[in-house]
Amino acid sequence: MRITMIGTGYVGLVSGVCFSDFGHDVICVDKDPEKIAVLGRGEVPIFEPGLDVLMAKNVKNGRLTFTQNLADAVADADAVFIAVGTPTRREDGHADLSSVFAAAEEIAKAVTGYTVVVTKSTVPVGTNRQVKQVIRKANPDADFDVASNPEFLREGAAIDDFMSPDRVFVGVQTDRARDVMKNIYRPLSLRDYPVVDTDLESAEMIKYAANAFLATKITFINEIAALCERTGADIKEVAKGMGMDARIGNKFLQAGPGYGGSCFPKDTSALARMGQEHAVPMQITETVINVNNEIKRRMIDKVMDLCEGSVKGKTIAILGVTFKPNTDDMRDAPALTIVPALVGGGAKVRVVDPQGRHEAEELLPGVHWLDDAYKAANNADAVVLLTEWNEFRALDLKKIARKMTTARMADLRNIYNPKDAKRAGFEAYVSVGRKDMHNAPET
Repeated sequence: MRITMIGTGYVGLVSGVCFSDFGHDVICVDKDPEKIAVLGRGEVPIFEPGLDVLMAKNVKNGRLTFTQNLADAVADADAVFIAVGTPTRREDGHADLSSVFAAAEEIAKAVTGYTVVVTKSTVPVGTNRQVKQVIRKANPDADFDVASNPEFLREGAAIDDFMSPDRVFVGVQTDRARDVMKNIYRPLSLRDYPVVDTDLESAEMIKYAANAFLATKITFINEIAALCERTGADIKEVAKGMGMDARIGNKFLQAGPGYGGSCFPKDTSALARMGQEHAVPMQITETVINVNNEIKRRMIDKVMDLCEGSVKGKTIAILGVTFKPNTDDMRDAPALTIVPALVGGGAKVRVVDPQGRHEAEELLPGVHWLDDAYKAANNADAVVLLTEWNEFRALDLKKIARKMTTARMADLRNIYNPKDAKRAGFEAYVSVGRKDMHNAPET
């Protein structure tokens, strides 16, 4: 199949590369000349494990190319995927669809034969019908169908998610479009991965409902963690007990500093806005949004308490600032709330992150970047573990403690055992949802 992918952001680039690895001929289009130049040199503008190798392989095999010329890329395509950004509009919380509709209009002017126009971007319910109207208005004679094909890629594991998905949803209106989409995803069907047909609106809603539910699960366990701290329960034991119930499952039950990233914040906001527009308030989702923001602020209080009420003049080492490990994505990362509060409180903040510096340097002014956790801890008054990168999971706690002026740690991902931290020489250690270990007892 001949596929055109419009947009080379996270979703577009990963999808385009993986489709080419299925054996399809893929052209990725982007208006940004710098991005196209970078891709043309064989460089990957985002960090995603394994993507560089897979991209190089398919470029070499001639199945994957990059261009700024949308018209030429669309002209002979069997399917054109729209994978542009749909960020949250500041004024009303709705998804900004301007790039989607602009792409649809350009596609309309370029199509030459039957084409399926597939929305890969996350869009509110009803958007694909609007895309159809935009194309029909711009080119009344166009021979096309629209389809909805939401993505479910986890940053840091996107290639595996694409190649071995839990499910693929395809919303279509005609048998003709269904056949094209079946051919595109045939490599998955042959390996018995579920490729499910549905209608346009259901496909659009599935994406929002799934992400809102996962965000709710994260927020729920974080609320329970706060209650555990007051009652003496241990959130790790509580989450383990909950997760053993097959109806609940153990995923997304890790207490921490709140959710962030490219999906959950904007998708919960868009779902809440959809509910308001249709007079069906999404009360649970709206509460999740508010509670998640409060959780991030609660983490600031933890660090302040660890530093005896004030961080003014103190040196704080931050380990990890991306919203999760194995990505360079800083969108809505808890660090964007926590770190500025520490800087604003007068702290001297040092930051270590394996991939986050390029994205975070402009977002986190007033911090000093280092490339080693032990250097960051040297003469520090506190260490804050904010993102659970693998290289932070097996730190020499004794070495860290010896280097610090005052050995204090806020482990906001519950990586370490409080008793181990105390035995390593930490005079104070706090985590999320476990007993206050300022004076952790020995076993």
